[in-house]
Amino acid sequence: MDQVVKAKSGRKAGIDESLPFYPLKVAVLTVSDTRTEVTDTSGALLADRLTGAGHHLAGRTIVTDDVDAIQRQILAWVADPDVDVILTTGGTGFSPRDMTPEAVRPLLRREMDGFAVVFHQASQTTVGVSTLQSRALAGQIEETFVFCVPGSTGACRDAWDLVLAQEFDSRFRPCSLVGQIPRYRGVCN
Repeated sequence: MDQVVKAKSGRKAGIDESLPFYPLKVAVLTVSDTRTEVTDTSGALLADRLTGAGHHLAGRTIVTDDVDAIQRQILAWVADPDVDVILTTGGTGFSPRDMTPEAVRPLLRREMDGFAVVFHQASQTTVGVSTLQSRALAGQIEETFVFCVPGSTGACRDAWDLVLAQEFDSRFRPCSLVGQIPRYRGVCN
């Protein structure tokens, strides 16, 4: 979805091809009791999308729907200087085992409320009001950004194609998340 929105300055929001692209180091965490490397189509889609966009896959793993397991992996990546962003897929619904928000929210230094809003607006175009069944969230743990999206391949496609691809592109104007990554502060504003 190629969104172009007119900013207050009269300029249109979008990718400015004249600017340099700064790749992010992104780790992908699948939260599931049943998926394996072979059956993890959601994690694979996110990994393919982010590398296809020019970013680096900093890590990819699967953990069970368990608060401690989720927190352990996320905190390990937060401590790793080779990880700028963590994408989680799965565990954001309402089944009794869905625990991703319960695991991630207490770790957040800041919550990015707008992510859930924009994700729901975007996914409503593909799944209608079923988007209400997602507890997608995002925020910052120390200096690392974490985005938690549903486990379906379609939801991951919506999250990447309709929201994250632009937010992770340093050329997006009027601004992108990239300028908030410590190693790009001052380079990418």
